[in-house]
Amino acid sequence: MKWQEVRELFPNQFVLVSILNYHEEEDKKIIDEVAPIRSIPEEKVNKEFFKVEPGNIVYHTSNEECIVHIRKDPLMRVRRI
Repeated sequence: MKWQEVRELFPNQFVLVSILNYHEEEDKKIIDEVAPIRSIPEEKVNKEFFKVEPGNIVYHTSNEECIVHIRKDPLMRVRRI
């Protein structure tokens, strides 16, 4: 199912989806097809976000595109001035 279809089925909600197909552009994973699993109530989003299984994501349908930003070195610390 395309992301636009998920947005129509679950307007303005957090949803748990399984990623079926994606492509990468620079430091972004652009999700092309998903399988919706269920909507997530706002009060449970943080809990669901941190316990999500590999291949699934929690995302809000207010976003026009489903994009995951890829961190090249997630353990790298940035020194702020």
